[in-house]
Amino acid sequence: MSSGQDFWDFSLAVYRQPGVPEECLALQDRLGADVNLLLLCAYLGAMRKALLDRDDIQAAVAASTAWHTDVVRNLRAARQALKPWEEGRDSLAQDGARTLRGAVKKLELDAERIEHDLLANWARARHFKPSSPDAAVLNNIRALIEYYQPVDDAPSPPKHLIAAALSLASG
Repeated sequence: MSSGQDFWDFSLAVYRQPGVPEECLALQDRLGADVNLLLLCAYLGAMRKALLDRDDIQAAVAASTAWHTDVVRNLRAARQALKPWEEGRDSLAQDGARTLRGAVKKLELDAERIEHDLLANWARARHFKPSSPDAAVLNNIRALIEYYQPVDDAPSPPKHLIAAALSLASG
């Protein structure tokens, strides 16, 4: 992976598939899971046939947590805080809030892209155990879910995300 472009392209293609955003956001809301890490797990399994273990998951989380926490989450919070203003909380501020929210949304996406680059750089420097895409995607996503939530109470793996990732898997 020479840059994060292929990971970014994969993520955009997967995330626009029906059901994927809802599954990812549900895991974000329920577990605090970073959607970019879910996409990384799917990408590495589908495209690199890489099987991640708990140490890999911990290292990936460490590679992106500071940026995600300091930048992405704060931009997301700002965008969400603007939503009621955009929807008419104060009619005098509505147009300005709509414009500002759109600008913050773009900045949030730019920040997500930088996080993708951080994760792609992390992955480029690692060697993973090989596996079939089917096994790797499921294993990697389960491992990430288990990182956030103990096995006995972990949610089911996101079937739409898995299917979308496997539909793009390299031969």
